[in-house]
Amino acid sequence: MAENWDAVGDAITARLAELQMTQLELAAESGVSPATIREIQYNRLARRRSPRTLESLSTALKWPASYLADILGGQGSRPHADEANDPVLRELSVVHDELQSLRDRVERIERRLESESEQP
Repeated sequence: MAENWDAVGDAITARLAELQMTQLELAAESGVSPATIREIQYNRLARRRSPRTLESLSTALKWPASYLADILGGQGSRPHADEANDPVLRELSVVHDELQSLRDRVERIERRLESESEQP
């Protein structure tokens, strides 16, 4: 099964929002550099990562150590018992999806404007 780095990034983004934690706080807590966190979170640079990196991030995000590795392997995220029926987290998920959609649209617009500005 293929690795799903997009799902890992989405899980990190959602959890940061849930915990009201910044990337810099996550970096300090996990010992993973902010640049590496950004690369993983936004799937900017596809490359193999040490299993310890995902374990450190999982633990810092208050998940079991194997949580992000499980998501990467396609096992999907499993909400904690107290999160499963939380209406606030469901609404947050909707907001996250809408925000991601807006980010994608802005990125497409920026690419189009950049290509148009490069043409003579």
